[in-house]
Amino acid sequence: MELECYPTTDRPPEIVPGRPQRAWMESFADRHAYRCLPLTMANTTGWEILCPMSFSAEWNGGKFQEDITLIPDNPHPDFHNFAKSHFSHGVLTFHPGYLFRTPPGWSMMAQGPPNHVKDGIQPLAGLVETEWLPFPFTMNWIFTRPGRVHFRKGEPFCFITLVQDKPLAEFQPVIRPLARNADLMGQYAAWEKHRTDFNAKIYRGDPEATKEAWQRFYFRGEYPDAVAEPPKDHVNKRRLKAPKFGG
Repeated sequence: MELECYPTTDRPPEIVPGRPQRAWMESFADRHAYRCLPLTMANTTGWEILCPMSFSAEWNGGKFQEDITLIPDNPHPDFHNFAKSHFSHGVLTFHPGYLFRTPPGWSMMAQGPPNHVKDGIQPLAGLVETEWLPFPFTMNWIFTRPGRVHFRKGEPFCFITLVQDKPLAEFQPVIRPLARNADLMGQYAAWEKHRTDFNAKIYRGDPEATKEAWQRFYFRGEYPDAVAEPPKDHVNKRRLKAPKFGG
């Protein structure tokens, strides 16, 4: 399986596997936020495209292209082809610098880095049929209010991941009483009891619970009742391949 990345500029931005670190997660005591496995897995399920330079973008609240001002921290020959005010209405447009091609049946989701919080501006997400598209797409962010934002060199401005989106239309959401699934209901009841008892011990200052600090059932891929066979394909760390040069 290959994700083909064809540069459309002489100096395309760097692409790296998604990194788990987030500034706001680092600020928690004991880096507590990293214990949330769904967060770190989302952070690493794709590739980051990094800013090749640092720059500021300022929006005055207007509806026209000229209402966004873009200023690089230092002169850069590629800046004005990289970041632009193209769609107006406070939308900042980036050119990723690649034409992507995916295997048949796979599309590309282009979005902001998961769980990467940036005050004053919001990334927009797009789903692209890269299995056939013969031209590149843009990555867009929209200001949430008038003001100035700053992007650092090496900061991800686009996060790409791959999805098999066509089969989604075949799924039929069905809402059923939990009691209809006796095994699942039993597992849920066991988890709820463990969670309630553990939180009560934490509240009382129980030394063992305080030392454990958090329950690890999901992180370890374990069922709370320790009876059912644990899932064999559980993943709690993802490291995708870095791009390589090919002929």
